[in-house]
Amino acid sequence: MEKIKPKILKGFRDYLPEKMILRKKIIEIVREVYERFGFEPLQTPALEYAETLLGKYGEESDTLLYQFRDYGGRGVGLRYDLTVPLARVMAMYPELPKPFKRYQLAPVWRAEKPQKGRFREFIQFDPDIVGTSSMMADAEIINLIYETMKALGFKRFVIQINNRKILDGFISKLGINKNQSPVVFRILDKLEKIGIEEVRKELVEKGLDKETVKRFLRFIQIKGNNQEILTQLKELLSGNSEGIKGIEELGSILGYSKEVGIPEENLKINLALVRGLDYYTGPVFETIISDCPEVGSVFGGGRYDNLMGMFCEKEIPAVGVSIGIDRIFSAMDTLKMFPNKTAISQVLVTVFDKSTEIQSLKLTNELRKLGINTEIYLGEGNLSKQFRYANKKNISFVIIIGSAEIKENKVTLKNMATGEQKTIKNIDLIKNLKALKL
Repeated sequence: MEKIKPKILKGFRDYLPEKMILRKKIIEIVREVYERFGFEPLQTPALEYAETLLGKYGEESDTLLYQFRDYGGRGVGLRYDLTVPLARVMAMYPELPKPFKRYQLAPVWRAEKPQKGRFREFIQFDPDIVGTSSMMADAEIINLIYETMKALGFKRFVIQINNRKILDGFISKLGINKNQSPVVFRILDKLEKIGIEEVRKELVEKGLDKETVKRFLRFIQIKGNNQEILTQLKELLSGNSEGIKGIEELGSILGYSKEVGIPEENLKINLALVRGLDYYTGPVFETIISDCPEVGSVFGGGRYDNLMGMFCEKEIPAVGVSIGIDRIFSAMDTLKMFPNKTAISQVLVTVFDKSTEIQSLKLTNELRKLGINTEIYLGEGNLSKQFRYANKKNISFVIIIGSAEIKENKVTLKNMATGEQKTIKNIDLIKNLKALKL
């Protein structure tokens, strides 16, 4: 057979065991918090009909969809996010109890230009609440973000919050046509990447006059604590019903969040926050790690009350968020929050030769039945090679069973971190391992 040069598609990655072990730990922590809040698991297919996905995210995002024709000539696409498939699920299964609280962990695909921190395939881990307009649901999502960040071990982070209604209200007061809002929002969403002057330039290029753009940019840069910002907004948006509604919603969310003990230092209004997707209709939020802002937002989402109506006869209000597992991993790695060593196996049982392998196999099986992650050495080589194998895989303890140990009904237990080893009776092995918290 012709040799094939091993290579990977641009924008895609392999995850080798060392990183997968750490990612798995992150996912387990996040899942535990989600389920503690009453969110239930849901899974949807990687492929959807193209018509299900198109026209939901915005003009630019539609160009990033992976689309093709299958062998039956049907237009299909790889899912771009987990929110649109959820909307399709809600339309297909109206009997689901509402409010419906679900989470989903799955890969999504976007045909973006690969760059640092941005790939064409990545994991999303979304919790959503469907079927209620109550701002308690939005506050629940905020609280979920807060508790997840704390559970992961982050000390300094900010959940930024805004409301699309406030931005729409001010755009209306400026006399900007409402049809231009999506364009304005998509440009504003690039603020962190391109800076205020480039945003100004692009808004003018889209037909907004310079004075209008100046007033809009001054608006999104309003500063102060949360209450001071709300007070200023009430004055600026006086008489605009949509803007006032947005202010009231923000006030409610902040009030609920205060009642559950979220400090204001962790929850702040940011009037420049917009989120780039077209389907957001109200509160939007992102989370930035203060000690590692370069990784970008690690949580992002908001309320999308009109999306479900594209699949069913009536609108179904919804709110949700997505955690960036890869960005969380990157931040934790940068901040050295991971343990020095990672391993799945806790114990390696050695094999001396043919005369001892059955005893090694039996002991391995006994330890596994007791819930201890145990590996038996399956390669060929002397004891030194087996120790090197254990070190390379960061296995903490090695159990040595030689002919002498078998005769005396004993084993030798070696601590790979300290090099200490002791010979103990088989009956005392489990007691020793438990003392070592295995």
